[in-house]
Amino acid sequence: MSPETLLKEPSVEAEASLFSSESFDSYVMSTYGRFAIALERGLGCRVWDTEGSEYLDFVAGIATCTLGHAHPAMIAAVTKQIQTLHHVSNLYYIPVQGELAKWLVDHSCADRAFFCNSGAEANEAAIKLARKYAHEKLNISNPTIVTAVASFHGRTLATITATGQPKYQKGFSPLVPGFHYVPYNDISAIELAIEQLDKDERQVAAIMMEALQGEGGVRPGDLAYFQRIREICDEKGILLILDEVQVGMGRTGKYWGYENLGIEPDIFTSAKGLGGGIPIGAMLCKSSCDVFEPGSHASTFGGNPFACAVALCVCQTLERENLLENVQQRGEQLKAGLNKLAVAYPHLIAEVRGWGLIVGLELQADIELTSGDIVKSAIAAGVLLVPAGPKVLRFVPPLIVTSAEVDRALLAVEAALRSQALQSI
Repeated sequence: MSPETLLKEPSVEAEASLFSSESFDSYVMSTYGRFAIALERGLGCRVWDTEGSEYLDFVAGIATCTLGHAHPAMIAAVTKQIQTLHHVSNLYYIPVQGELAKWLVDHSCADRAFFCNSGAEANEAAIKLARKYAHEKLNISNPTIVTAVASFHGRTLATITATGQPKYQKGFSPLVPGFHYVPYNDISAIELAIEQLDKDERQVAAIMMEALQGEGGVRPGDLAYFQRIREICDEKGILLILDEVQVGMGRTGKYWGYENLGIEPDIFTSAKGLGGGIPIGAMLCKSSCDVFEPGSHASTFGGNPFACAVALCVCQTLERENLLENVQQRGEQLKAGLNKLAVAYPHLIAEVRGWGLIVGLELQADIELTSGDIVKSAIAAGVLLVPAGPKVLRFVPPLIVTSAEVDRALLAVEAALRSQALQSI
């Protein structure tokens, strides 16, 4: 039975099951602020809730569902792998893990790959690798990693410490030592920080940045900034780590965000879009800083046959269907449409920015309207969007999104803005 048929013909059992948010909240911890819809099925760039309402999905699991929902290639990969071998320990060779690692190495600047389950775990692995490298190769006793203000690297203790946003750290002290924050896209701040940190004894082991800050407001890195960082790292023997969890795997119109900056990192991380919605993360590095050895780091589920088979399918489908071209075209269409809205509503919109299909619309700072307000209006119009802070609306649809679907999303945002403009008269 095709995915389309499955969507049109829900099972009797599904029809009989009524969703209750009250029941849900009585059992599930309240760690998320949820919008009042319950999603249960999807196809392509569309999803349906438990009441049968259809939505255009421009969230994609927050830049995760690379191929959308129920993609035939993913269905085939999942079905084949679950029928053969879904999990074994990394005590043994896992052939499909090696195939996935080869694809990633062949399509990036990396030489080696370590697999885990999420972006936070991938960033943890990068932090550990940088610290081990600092101790063994740089003879640094107390290594420090420089990260950016307004960054986001994950929710573990080490990665929320690496994250330069106090709101994520509140209530979780003592935080992990060994991190220092600088403003993003400000090269003088990095130069000054390194000078001060290394004044009496060398401390700086790595610089860890996002090629584009996602949660920090969809802020792309400046070319000159990152090229100078690369020069500093080369001059001083510092490792450059790039967090590609949100922008990697084709979302910017290139496989990796760093390709937009004209540099190569020593280490970079991937997750989210890598598995197209199946949990997997990867930390990739050049052989020059690969100091891990048996016992240095591990993951029970990381790199298992099931996750790797699906991730390999996503990678091969990206390449086979030339989705990078679609990302570039649809990204240009989306930004052009949003820029037209910025011209029409200058008192509401401050800026449109981004790469490919990760685009942010920033609202004016001096108005009461928030990104959450626009998200709610868009939901009412049948389009799912996601905030990137209180004043930035984020557009991260599946990479298979069509021209018509981009137009539909733009209409929903325009309707929300028009409504707000009329209310302000």
